[in-house]
Amino acid sequence: MNEVQSGQNEPGAVKRNPLRLALAGVILVGVAAVLYVIATASFKPQGPADLREFKKGTLEKLDVPASPRAAPATVFTSLDGKPATLADFKGRVVVMNLWATWCAPCKAEMPTLAKLQAAYATQPVTVLPISVDRDSDLNLVQAEMAANPPLTTYRDPSYKLSFALAPKAGGFPTTVIYDRQGRERARMTGPADWAAPEVRGLVERLLAEK
Repeated sequence: MNEVQSGQNEPGAVKRNPLRLALAGVILVGVAAVLYVIATASFKPQGPADLREFKKGTLEKLDVPASPRAAPATVFTSLDGKPATLADFKGRVVVMNLWATWCAPCKAEMPTLAKLQAAYATQPVTVLPISVDRDSDLNLVQAEMAANPPLTTYRDPSYKLSFALAPKAGGFPTTVIYDRQGRERARMTGPADWAAPEVRGLVERLLAEK
Protein backbone atom coordinates (compact mmCIF):
# COMPACT_ATOMS: atom_id res chain seq x y z
CA MET A 1 0.00 0.00 0.00
CA ASN A 2 1.47 3.41 -0.96
CA GLU A 3 1.52 6.58 1.16
CA VAL A 4 -1.43 8.25 -0.61
CA GLN A 5 -3.73 5.30 -0.11
CA SER A 6 -2.60 4.96 3.44
CA GLY A 7 -3.39 8.61 4.18
CA GLN A 8 -6.90 8.35 2.70
CA ASN A 9 -7.82 5.45 4.97
CA GLU A 10 -6.69 7.10 8.18
CA PRO A 11 -9.52 7.78 10.71
CA GLY A 12 -8.84 11.53 10.85
CA ALA A 13 -8.91 12.09 7.10
CA VAL A 14 -11.68 14.40 5.76
CA LYS A 15 -13.64 13.11 2.79
CA ARG A 16 -14.76 15.81 0.32
CA ASN A 17 -18.02 15.19 -1.49
CA PRO A 18 -18.14 17.05 -4.87
CA LEU A 19 -21.93 17.22 -4.78
CA ARG A 20 -21.94 18.88 -1.36
CA LEU A 21 -19.37 21.40 -2.52
CA ALA A 22 -21.49 22.27 -5.55
CA LEU A 23 -24.61 22.73 -3.42
CA ALA A 24 -22.74 24.95 -0.99
CA GLY A 25 -21.58 27.11 -3.89
CA VAL A 26 -25.11 27.47 -5.19
CA ILE A 27 -26.37 28.46 -1.75
CA LEU A 28 -23.65 31.09 -1.35
CA VAL A 29 -24.45 32.58 -4.76
CA GLY A 30 -28.15 32.69 -3.87
CA VAL A 31 -27.52 34.42 -0.56
CA ALA A 32 -25.29 36.97 -2.27
CA ALA A 33 -27.99 37.67 -4.87
CA VAL A 34 -30.64 38.24 -2.20
CA LEU A 35 -28.36 40.61 -0.27
CA TYR A 36 -27.65 42.53 -3.48
CA VAL A 37 -31.36 42.94 -4.21
CA ILE A 38 -32.02 44.16 -0.66
CA ALA A 39 -29.14 46.62 -0.79
CA THR A 40 -30.20 47.91 -4.21
CA ALA A 41 -33.79 48.44 -3.03
CA SER A 42 -32.56 50.31 0.03
CA PHE A 43 -30.69 52.85 -2.08
CA LYS A 44 -33.18 53.06 -4.93
CA PRO A 45 -34.60 56.63 -5.24
CA GLN A 46 -38.21 56.83 -4.14
CA GLY A 47 -40.85 58.19 -6.49
CA PRO A 48 -42.97 61.25 -5.75
CA ALA A 49 -44.92 61.00 -2.51
CA ASP A 50 -48.67 60.51 -2.69
CA LEU A 51 -50.14 63.75 -1.36
CA ARG A 52 -53.77 62.60 -1.33
CA GLU A 53 -53.59 61.95 2.40
CA PHE A 54 -53.64 65.73 2.87
CA LYS A 55 -57.05 66.08 1.17
CA LYS A 56 -58.80 66.89 4.43
CA GLY A 57 -59.84 69.87 6.49
CA THR A 58 -59.10 73.09 4.67
CA LEU A 59 -57.55 71.10 1.79
CA GLU A 60 -60.57 68.87 1.24
CA LYS A 61 -60.89 70.12 -2.36
CA LEU A 62 -57.19 69.77 -3.12
CA ASP A 63 -56.47 68.48 -6.63
CA VAL A 64 -53.60 65.98 -6.63
CA PRO A 65 -52.67 64.93 -10.19
CA ALA A 66 -51.90 61.28 -10.93
CA SER A 67 -48.42 62.33 -12.04
CA PRO A 68 -46.49 65.60 -11.57
CA ARG A 69 -47.24 68.35 -14.08
CA ALA A 70 -44.64 70.52 -15.75
CA ALA A 71 -44.58 74.17 -14.71
CA PRO A 72 -45.27 76.74 -17.46
CA ALA A 73 -42.39 78.87 -18.65
CA THR A 74 -44.58 81.99 -18.68
CA VAL A 75 -42.90 85.22 -17.67
CA PHE A 76 -44.38 87.37 -14.87
CA THR A 77 -42.86 90.40 -13.21
CA SER A 78 -41.91 91.77 -9.83
CA LEU A 79 -43.54 94.96 -8.60
CA ASP A 80 -40.65 96.93 -10.06
CA GLY A 81 -41.01 95.27 -13.45
CA LYS A 82 -38.21 92.69 -13.36
CA PRO A 83 -39.08 89.47 -15.27
CA ALA A 84 -39.27 86.10 -13.54
CA THR A 85 -40.44 82.55 -14.23
CA LEU A 86 -41.23 79.60 -12.00
CA ALA A 87 -37.92 78.04 -13.03
CA ASP A 88 -36.18 80.79 -11.04
CA PHE A 89 -37.48 79.14 -7.86
CA LYS A 90 -36.36 75.59 -8.65
CA GLY A 91 -34.84 73.89 -5.62
CA ARG A 92 -37.55 75.29 -3.36
CA VAL A 93 -41.06 74.20 -2.46
CA VAL A 94 -43.24 76.87 -4.05
CA VAL A 95 -46.78 77.77 -3.01
CA MET A 96 -47.90 79.96 -5.92
CA ASN A 97 -51.07 81.94 -5.28
CA LEU A 98 -52.93 83.70 -8.12
CA TRP A 99 -54.92 86.53 -6.58
CA ALA A 100 -56.47 89.98 -7.03
CA THR A 101 -57.46 92.86 -4.75
CA TRP A 102 -61.03 92.74 -6.15
CA CYS A 103 -61.30 89.07 -5.03
CA ALA A 104 -62.69 88.95 -1.49
CA PRO A 105 -61.69 85.30 -0.81
CA CYS A 106 -58.17 86.11 -2.03
CA LYS A 107 -57.82 88.89 0.53
CA ALA A 108 -59.37 86.75 3.27
CA GLU A 109 -56.78 83.99 2.91
CA MET A 110 -53.76 86.28 2.40
CA PRO A 111 -52.86 86.52 6.14
CA THR A 112 -52.68 82.72 6.32
CA LEU A 113 -50.29 82.66 3.37
CA ALA A 114 -48.16 85.18 5.24
CA LYS A 115 -48.15 82.91 8.30
CA LEU A 116 -47.07 79.97 6.14
CA GLN A 117 -44.16 81.94 4.72
CA ALA A 118 -43.11 83.15 8.16
CA ALA A 119 -43.15 79.58 9.50
CA TYR A 120 -40.62 78.50 6.85
CA ALA A 121 -38.51 81.64 6.74
CA THR A 122 -35.27 79.67 7.20
CA GLN A 123 -36.17 76.76 4.91
CA PRO A 124 -36.35 76.41 1.10
CA VAL A 125 -40.03 77.33 0.88
CA THR A 126 -41.39 80.27 -1.12
CA VAL A 127 -44.96 81.50 -0.88
CA LEU A 128 -45.39 83.25 -4.22
CA PRO A 129 -48.42 85.55 -4.58
CA ILE A 130 -48.96 86.68 -8.18
CA SER A 131 -51.47 89.48 -8.65
CA VAL A 132 -53.64 89.76 -11.76
CA ASP A 133 -54.66 93.32 -10.90
CA ARG A 134 -54.55 96.08 -13.50
CA ASP A 135 -51.82 98.72 -13.45
CA SER A 136 -54.36 101.25 -12.17
CA ASP A 137 -54.79 99.16 -9.00
CA LEU A 138 -51.09 98.84 -8.22
CA ASN A 139 -51.48 100.99 -5.12
CA LEU A 140 -54.05 98.51 -3.77
CA VAL A 141 -51.68 95.61 -4.46
CA GLN A 142 -48.89 97.35 -2.58
CA ALA A 143 -51.18 98.10 0.36
CA GLU A 144 -52.24 94.44 0.58
CA MET A 145 -48.63 93.28 0.69
CA ALA A 146 -47.74 95.92 3.28
CA ALA A 147 -50.47 94.48 5.50
CA ASN A 148 -49.19 90.90 5.13
CA PRO A 149 -45.44 90.69 5.70
CA PRO A 150 -43.20 88.88 4.86
CA LEU A 151 -45.02 88.26 1.56
CA THR A 152 -43.72 89.78 -1.65
CA THR A 153 -46.04 89.69 -4.64
CA TYR A 154 -45.37 89.47 -8.36
CA ARG A 155 -47.71 90.55 -11.16
CA ASP A 156 -49.41 89.05 -14.20
CA PRO A 157 -52.08 91.60 -15.24
CA SER A 158 -52.53 89.96 -18.66
CA TYR A 159 -53.56 86.60 -17.08
CA LYS A 160 -50.95 84.78 -19.18
CA LEU A 161 -49.87 82.49 -16.34
CA SER A 162 -53.46 81.69 -15.41
CA PHE A 163 -54.13 80.43 -18.94
CA ALA A 164 -50.73 78.74 -19.32
CA LEU A 165 -51.44 76.31 -16.48
CA ALA A 166 -52.54 72.86 -17.64
CA PRO A 167 -55.41 72.79 -16.93
CA LYS A 168 -55.85 76.55 -16.81
CA ALA A 169 -56.80 78.28 -13.57
CA GLY A 170 -60.47 77.83 -12.76
CA GLY A 171 -60.88 81.13 -10.93
CA PHE A 172 -59.33 83.14 -8.13
CA PRO A 173 -57.79 82.41 -5.82
CA THR A 174 -55.94 79.47 -7.38
CA THR A 175 -52.99 78.08 -5.47
CA VAL A 176 -50.53 75.70 -7.12
CA ILE A 177 -47.91 73.82 -5.11
CA TYR A 178 -44.62 72.92 -6.79
CA ASP A 179 -41.95 70.53 -5.51
CA ARG A 180 -38.23 71.27 -5.40
CA GLN A 181 -37.84 69.92 -8.93
CA GLY A 182 -40.26 72.56 -10.20
CA ARG A 183 -43.18 70.19 -10.83
CA GLU A 184 -46.82 70.82 -9.95
CA ARG A 185 -47.83 68.37 -7.25
CA ALA A 186 -51.13 69.80 -6.00
CA ARG A 187 -53.59 72.57 -6.70
CA MET A 188 -56.36 74.32 -4.79
CA THR A 189 -59.10 76.31 -6.48
CA GLY A 190 -60.73 78.56 -3.93
CA PRO A 191 -59.61 79.86 -0.54
CA ALA A 192 -57.98 77.86 2.22
CA ASP A 193 -56.41 78.34 5.62
CA TRP A 194 -52.76 78.05 4.61
CA ALA A 195 -51.64 78.03 8.24
CA ALA A 196 -53.56 74.78 8.93
CA PRO A 197 -51.75 71.60 10.09
CA GLU A 198 -52.58 69.69 6.90
CA VAL A 199 -50.86 72.38 4.85
CA ARG A 200 -47.76 72.16 7.03
CA GLY A 201 -47.82 68.38 6.63
CA LEU A 202 -47.93 68.66 2.85
CA VAL A 203 -45.06 71.15 2.77
CA GLU A 204 -43.00 68.98 5.12
CA ARG A 205 -43.55 65.97 2.87
CA LEU A 206 -42.28 67.87 -0.17
CA LEU A 207 -39.29 69.20 1.78
CA ALA A 208 -38.36 65.62 2.71
CA GLU A 209 -38.15 64.60 -0.94
CA LYS A 210 -34.75 64.75 -2.61
